[in-house]
Amino acid sequence: MADGAGRTRRRGGGRAGNAARRGTLAIDQMRWSPPINIDRPTEPLSEEGIEALHNAAMHILENIGIAFLNEEALGILKQAGCKVEGELVFMDRDFVMEMIGKAPRTFTLTPRNEDRRITVGGNQMLFGNVSSPPNYWDMEIGKKVPGNREMCQNLLKLTQYFNCIHFAGGYPVEPVDIHASVRHLDVVFDKLTLTDKVMHAYSLGRERVEDVMEMVRIAGGLSHEEFEASPRMYTNINSTSPLKHDQPMMDGWMRLARRGQGLVVTPFTLAGAMAPVTMAGAVAQSLAEGLCAIALAQYINPGAPCVIGTFTSNVDMKSGAPAFGTPEYMRATQMTGQMARFYGLPMRASGVCAANVPDGQAMWETSNSLWSAVQGGANMVYHAAGWLEGGLIASPEKFVMDCEILQHIQRYMAPELTSTAPDDLALGAIEEVGQSGHFFGIQHTQDRYETAFYQPFLSDWKNYEAWEAAGGIWTAERAHRTFKEILASFEPPPMDEGIREELEAFVARRKKEGGAPTDY
Repeated sequence: MADGAGRTRRRGGGRAGNAARRGTLAIDQMRWSPPINIDRPTEPLSEEGIEALHNAAMHILENIGIAFLNEEALGILKQAGCKVEGELVFMDRDFVMEMIGKAPRTFTLTPRNEDRRITVGGNQMLFGNVSSPPNYWDMEIGKKVPGNREMCQNLLKLTQYFNCIHFAGGYPVEPVDIHASVRHLDVVFDKLTLTDKVMHAYSLGRERVEDVMEMVRIAGGLSHEEFEASPRMYTNINSTSPLKHDQPMMDGWMRLARRGQGLVVTPFTLAGAMAPVTMAGAVAQSLAEGLCAIALAQYINPGAPCVIGTFTSNVDMKSGAPAFGTPEYMRATQMTGQMARFYGLPMRASGVCAANVPDGQAMWETSNSLWSAVQGGANMVYHAAGWLEGGLIASPEKFVMDCEILQHIQRYMAPELTSTAPDDLALGAIEEVGQSGHFFGIQHTQDRYETAFYQPFLSDWKNYEAWEAAGGIWTAERAHRTFKEILASFEPPPMDEGIREELEAFVARRKKEGGAPTDY
């Protein structure tokens, strides 16, 4: 492929790069294999419940309305036939359902390394890194501190290293040492050079979105036509609950819709604060806020790849603080998954907790969150590794600990665990052992012992005495050691030198031009 100057360009990454990195692994992890959810989803809603939630969401859109704080979006929706009163938009259910029907049930996202292409939708599960905390915590520092670029880079290295992380979400920690006007240029450069997985752009106005799209195009060695021919990246927007979509996010949303890139809308509906205290009411509001954005995207570009997200949880009614991984959060995720299937849309969920450090609370709340995403049939799971304090802290130890859970999920979904083929029924082995002896030494076991069961990279299965004799290392400390080993052995994925130089030149030019505005 030749660029405008006639230079032949080569796509980065690829099998050769992956093979070159296998010799420097710090841990023996599972291979890259985004899991397929082979279980039936948990569906707490009856048919009457589905109809009730749908009608409630449609009632909100038809009679209560959604505020769109974006003049261009208001003009487009008025042209589409929606009733517009100032900033308030009312959408007829027939219009909403017609538009939703144009969205694909599945689509692919292709990063610069095409071996890391992912499918969104169907029974596919995809896990992404923690995104957007302003603060950082690790065992070496020992306290919560503002994020910086080095911390962000280190978390990006974990994102690249772990095969159970399938896409690179937003900034894994905000590098507040970089001015907000140019932060996106430096972090996206780091993401594109330290990882070769699917990329994300924050929809925070024209400049940031256009810059990221251009950087992804350059990194992939793509022409403008190739970039727009299929989704190469994605964005996630949040509604401003209750019942609003803001100016910069809508601007970015519409820009990516026009160019056929991935679109995820995730209302942040905290029951008891920005949504009704009841789960049915909170989910209905969340659906209305998400569906109206997808309807807009489909009117702009029919067939644009869209995902409906859920971030419905509850607050602590004693303090007002957000709570995550709660029974209410789990049910809301399952209910939203059921409704996403009703609408024929892929769904996004999250792996979240309210804990402040990587302790027991952090892991049971995150485990609840992740397994509710599995049960709900989620296709994209944000914040699947590294999230603390309700999204205010990113932690490398928590990242490593969460990846153990993600590998559990991947292994749990392995088809061989539920195979009833003759060799797996093992009647010959049972007959050989009979009523005495054991299965350790027989050939059936010897042929399979290395791969029969999940092998953890972090869990310690020694008994207490052996664990104590080995130093009595607690889980978070083992995770910290693993984090350091990964950093020491990390090798960036390969990138064509000409492409890297073009990226560097683009970043330098955009910085000279001032980057992006910080106020809207």
